Amino acid sequence: MRIEREAVIKGIVIAGTHSGSGKTTITLGLMAALAARGYTVAPFKVGPDFIDPGHHSRVAGRVSRNLDGWMLSKAYNLETFARHTLDADIAVVEGVMGLYDGYDGRSEAGSTAQMAKWLGLPVVLVVGARSMARSAAALVQGFEGFDDALSFAGVMFNHLGSDRHLGYLKEAMDGHVRMPVLGGLMRDAAIAIPERHLGLVTREDHDLSDEPRSRLAGVIESQINLDQLIRILPEIDCQGRAAIPSNAVKLTDVRIGVARDAAFCFYYPDNLELMEANGARLVYFSPLSDSRLPEGLDGLYFGGGYPELHAGTLADNRSLRQEIRHLSRMNMPIYGECGGFMYLCREMGDTAGNAFSMTGCLPFATRMLGRLKALGYREIAQTQATVLGPVGQIMRGHEFHYSTITGGTVDGTGAYRMTDRAGMDKAAEGFVAHQTLGSYVHLHFGSCPQAARHFVFACGRWAAENKKR
Repeated sequence: MRIEREAVIKGIVIAGTHSGSGKTTITLGLMAALAARGYTVAPFKVGPDFIDPGHHSRVAGRVSRNLDGWMLSKAYNLETFARHTLDADIAVVEGVMGLYDGYDGRSEAGSTAQMAKWLGLPVVLVVGARSMARSAAALVQGFEGFDDALSFAGVMFNHLGSDRHLGYLKEAMDGHVRMPVLGGLMRDAAIAIPERHLGLVTREDHDLSDEPRSRLAGVIESQINLDQLIRILPEIDCQGRAAIPSNAVKLTDVRIGVARDAAFCFYYPDNLELMEANGARLVYFSPLSDSRLPEGLDGLYFGGGYPELHAGTLADNRSLRQEIRHLSRMNMPIYGECGGFMYLCREMGDTAGNAFSMTGCLPFATRMLGRLKALGYREIAQTQATVLGPVGQIMRGHEFHYSTITGGTVDGTGAYRMTDRAGMDKAAEGFVAHQTLGSYVHLHFGSCPQAARHFVFACGRWAAENKKR
């Protein structure tokens, strides 16, 4: 039954004591249980991750948004949160890493705690309590007292062995912590999401359809005091936020093809919407299954994902690869990041030494490694003009991949000067051929909305020059 909408909504941040505490499972379970009760849930994820928001979207039935204290300004984060909670009943924000973990050990910058305070929301602390009893009280007490400016709605335990185990933990909390114990989840392999080299498997490869969602909701209803949590949550005043305009879509004749399938599934929704707000009509296609591009495209965007898991299928789709290479040589604006960049290169190799032909738009070969190659936030300053903007334009994003460039001349050829979040120089990035730009960096256009505008306008200019209309 649909909950009656009111002028206010409620909100909560789900944070862990550390990575691996189980906050994603509890977040998804809460979203599923609230949705099953008839609430409209607005999902959010702190940090640059693509995978968790994909699962949020599947469970909540609406797009999950990234909030990030480094890639995006405080104003952009607050506006994003406000805009996408306007028609919701409850906002559920999943944190990143441990509650207080940020850029360094000296400040809260980039942490879940900082975002919770920016948003004015209380925190549910998730504690992975495997093999813990009274010591859990000391842990929770420390988190509770570490920052007096942060408010807590309660604690939830995860990885419990039995109801007796939960009873021990409740006894330990009594008299030592102020926040209530809202319950705990028993160890249950049936609700765990499998992992692989970039983290959890994506929504495209893990079934969170009706039955799994019902199971998650049932676990939360039976093991968490959801009624108590809902009562505790503060109301967020929506007055004034209704005046925040949405990204009005003003479509033009500029048609941008966006690769979207199991191989290319990492996109910030903001990137796509900012292109639409600047007039682009987005046309989705699959490099895995489409032998030809959609008709009448003026530009192409290849996001990240798992092309390495589908290298053989991508290589076998020769007609599409050749068409993309031909358009690149005709100076069509093409942008690819991480997995999309690998697809734009001439070859992709696996860890066993096998090589697969890719589009050849860029003169490099890439190869998968058995270890992590790069991870971290990145700031980009363009050292030459590209389809994303002029010399000197600053953008922010992150890098996370297990592959490396193994063939082609890279040194000194990058269009980006790249630094990490500490300002230390990193390797050359941003590789250009004709009007094709590829990079391992996942850029968030919210850090520089002009990048989306520049790309759309570049596509429009190409269309006009080629007299496509």
